[in-house]
Amino acid sequence: MTFNKALIAAGVASLLAASTAQADNLVIATVNNGDMIRMQGLTSDFTDKTGHTVEWVTLEENVLRQRVTTDITTKGGAFDIMTIGMYETPIWGKNGWLVPMDDLSEEYDVDDILPAMAGGLSYEGTLYAAPFYGESSMIMYRTDLMEAAGMEMPEAPTWTFIKDAAAAMTDRDNEINGVCLRGKAGWGEGGAFITAMSNSFGARWFDEGWNAQFDTEEWANTINFFKDMMDASGPSGYATNGFNENLSLFNQGKCGMWIDATVAASFVTNPKDSTVADSVGFALAPDNGLGKRSNWLWAWALGIPAGTQKEAAAKQFIEWATSTDYIELVAANEGWANVPPGARTSLYENPNYKDVPFAKMTLDSILSADPNDSTVKPSPYVGVQFAAIPEFAGIATEVSQEFSAAYAGQQTVAEALAKAQAITNDAMEAAGYK
Repeated sequence: MTFNKALIAAGVASLLAASTAQADNLVIATVNNGDMIRMQGLTSDFTDKTGHTVEWVTLEENVLRQRVTTDITTKGGAFDIMTIGMYETPIWGKNGWLVPMDDLSEEYDVDDILPAMAGGLSYEGTLYAAPFYGESSMIMYRTDLMEAAGMEMPEAPTWTFIKDAAAAMTDRDNEINGVCLRGKAGWGEGGAFITAMSNSFGARWFDEGWNAQFDTEEWANTINFFKDMMDASGPSGYATNGFNENLSLFNQGKCGMWIDATVAASFVTNPKDSTVADSVGFALAPDNGLGKRSNWLWAWALGIPAGTQKEAAAKQFIEWATSTDYIELVAANEGWANVPPGARTSLYENPNYKDVPFAKMTLDSILSADPNDSTVKPSPYVGVQFAAIPEFAGIATEVSQEFSAAYAGQQTVAEALAKAQAITNDAMEAAGYK
C-alpha cells in the first residue's frame, strides 16, 4: 500500500469511527395511527443510513397529548422527538419550547411543503415542526350500500342528506350502522369532530369578546342533530368511539358512512386492512348551506423539544421521515396509495399519485379549510377544529366530556351545553380574557 493510500484508508477509518462514536439513540413519542406504525416498520432504513437507533413510545391520541405536554412544560427531557400538531406547534414555538426548523438541508426542499401545512406549523414565519402527514376530513362511504338504498352521494352533500342516507343504510339485523362518527371525549377526538361540525351549523366557541357561545341556538342545533342521527343510525357505544374504533368498524363492513380524517382513505381502500376496500367512495364533508363545510385542518408533525442533547440526530431523523425519499420508500414497499398524504406539493404533481382514487378529494378538502376564517359569524381565534390559544386544550377536554356524557344518555343536551358554557366562561375569566 502506498503512503497516500494508507493515509486515505486511515482517514476513512477515522471518519467511520467518529460516526459510530457519535451515533445516538433517539426516543420518539408518537400516536398509534397506521401511518406512524408503518414508519416504525421502516426505521431500519434510517439506522442503516445514519447509524442512529430509534426507541418508540407509541401512545393513544389523548394519552400522547397529555404525555408530551407534561414533558415539554416541565422540561422533563423524556423525548428527543415528539409527534405534535397544528395546535401545539405555534404556541410552543412562541414559548421557546421547540427547536426552530430553520436550517434544514437544501436537499430536503422545505419550500415543497404545502403552504397550509407550513403556515399551521410556524410561528412568525419560522417552521417549528415538519409535517409527517397533513389532513382534512371527508366522507368515506360504501358505494354498494348507497346504491342499495337507492341514493347517490353528491360530491358536496348537506347534513340533511347524510342523515337521510344514514337512516336508509342502517341494517341492525346485519350489524350495519348507517354512519360512524367520533363521540369519544378529548379535545382532539370527539371534540375536534363536533367543533368542525358546529362551524357548518353557524356555531363558534367564542364571540369577539371571548364570551362562550354554548348557550346559542346554533350549538343546540349541532349537538341535537348529531345525537339524534347517531342514536338512530350509529353504532352502540358511539360515545366512546374515536378515530381507531371507527376505522375498525368501517373496515369490518359495519359502517355505511364515516366522516373523519382524510388520511384514513389509504386504510379503508387497502385489501390488507379492509373487508370493503373495493366499494369505497369519497365526498367533501357536509355543510348546511351557510358557506362553511364541516372539515378540519390538521397535520401530525415531528418537533424537537428545546434542550435536547441530540438535536443534530433528531433533525436527521425528521428530514428522513418527512422527505420525498421517505415517500418513495413507502411507495416501493406498500404502494402509492399508502404514502403519507397532504404534506408536500410535489406528491400531488407526481403522475404515480394522480391515479390514487382519493388523492384529489384529499387535496380539495385540505385547500377548502381556512383556519383564519372558519366560522359563519366573526370569531377572535385562529383554527378550524380548535381555537389556537393555550387554554383551549384543557377547556375543550372538559367540554367534550360533557358532550360525551350527553351522547351516552347520562345527561340531557341542554345540561351538557349549560355546563360547557360555565366551564368555558370560568376558565376564560381566570385566564384574564374577560
